[in-house]
Amino acid sequence: MRSVTSCVFIAILIFGWGSLAFGQGESKKPENHLILEHNQQNESISIYRSEEKSLILSQHAREDTRPYVHPIIAPDGKGVLTQYRPEHHPHQTGLYWGLKRVNERDYFMNWQGDYWRKVSASAIDKEGPQVKWQTVYELLDETGEAILTETQNWSMHEHAGKYLLDLEWKGEAKTDITLGEFYVGGLFLRMPWHEGIPGEVVNANGQRNQEAEGQRAIWTDVGMQVEGRDDLAHITIFDHPDNSAFPIAWRVDGELGVGPSRQILGDWKINKGESEVIRYRLLVYTGALNPEEVMHLWTEYITNSKVAGDLTGD
Repeated sequence: MRSVTSCVFIAILIFGWGSLAFGQGESKKPENHLILEHNQQNESISIYRSEEKSLILSQHAREDTRPYVHPIIAPDGKGVLTQYRPEHHPHQTGLYWGLKRVNERDYFMNWQGDYWRKVSASAIDKEGPQVKWQTVYELLDETGEAILTETQNWSMHEHAGKYLLDLEWKGEAKTDITLGEFYVGGLFLRMPWHEGIPGEVVNANGQRNQEAEGQRAIWTDVGMQVEGRDDLAHITIFDHPDNSAFPIAWRVDGELGVGPSRQILGDWKINKGESEVIRYRLLVYTGALNPEEVMHLWTEYITNSKVAGDLTGD
């Protein structure tokens, strides 16, 4: 634990606290404006590039179904980067948050029905360089009573041809909650894997595929040659130092599904009336993985969020 944390701060010193982004030194272009459309009839929130009206992603927020994001489109428009209910894992729904063993009830496998109740879905910032939206759901026990209120605050912007998608998850306990130790549980990403597809998981420690299973790391990258591409499309998930289990442990399954999971590390409790807040960032890009450049963007993420927190008093 101490050695990993030390590496984090060494990385910060090496890479600096300034502007650290892909393409540094290139001529700057205006940021793309985004448009968010909330279709209440279809119970979806969709993000588009304003100048093209081309879809970037869709958030689904149905009444009795776990909220999920699908599809996420590659930044250059070539390929879908998420998969909804694959045959090998039919309970997995693109990008989503699913917990295991919540007072021994399973919200990872059970993504519909009497496990979930929507409270609200709302658009916050509908147009501009950054868009924001929110979903609020109740996790229900066997009697239909809410035991946990889950709020997901999302924001998205585009920079240098890459998408940056931020999530703040808040779980408010309506009763004493124990989330039992398990090998998965929390944010999870399912990219469109199939047998023989070129793809690889790499974490910040350089561990690959099953070597990264259960290991703690400050970020993990999934690259895959999805349909319509001759190179890899990537989604990297960044952990944040403010998260109580930092650096988080990761689930990496045999089909390159990945997710940071507090539950891998042991039992996790939230007392009645208390809340837990967890933050992640997702980087969506195409081409080759450059670990040094990903580390630049991770450092920029934690630096900018620290500055924003200082300004708001958080």
